[in-house]
Amino acid sequence: MRARSLVLACLLVGLSACRPVAPKYDYGREPDPRKAEYVLGIGDQLGINVWENAALSTDALIRPDGTITMPLVGDLKAAGETPSTLKAAIKERLVDFVKLPGGGNEITVAVKSANSYRITVSGEVAHPGVFGSDHYISVAEAVALAGGFTRFAKRNSMTLQRRDAKTGAVRMIPLAYDFLVDGSHPEMNLTLIGGDSLFVP
Repeated sequence: MRARSLVLACLLVGLSACRPVAPKYDYGREPDPRKAEYVLGIGDQLGINVWENAALSTDALIRPDGTITMPLVGDLKAAGETPSTLKAAIKERLVDFVKLPGGGNEITVAVKSANSYRITVSGEVAHPGVFGSDHYISVAEAVALAGGFTRFAKRNSMTLQRRDAKTGAVRMIPLAYDFLVDGSHPEMNLTLIGGDSLFVP
């Protein structure tokens, strides 16, 4: 009886030692792409309209080199721009050829198909790979897209690798899945940015 109690006590100690610990990271400093204008990328299909000028209005696909082609304007860098900044660049180039009485307000840039939004899930998941979506997805949704964890997964030691758009530096964001799904740390369920890579050891 005493030996059984000792074994039970050891098991309880072992289980308590295995409880995950929430990572110490300021998730609040991570950008939320839903609160900013969409950043254009390779593969996105655009509809560019110049009011009352059908010859200049066109559909454009952002090519692998990050550019599009417009009548009169020629090639323009589009990847990394937003619809607003691309509109400004088009306006700047068009004023050399046509009069824009509305100050450029008659130019619209619409994203007809957002094909550049892709994230990677690798490691101990059922179906690792690159996943695209027509809407922003969260960490939990990315795991689900990859078919969930394998039985070997260390789900509380996940890492989100994110490249800083300004500096190019890659930062490693620690994630503990149990805290994310039980609701105790909802801030861990980050909205993923195109190019993010989620690794499950």
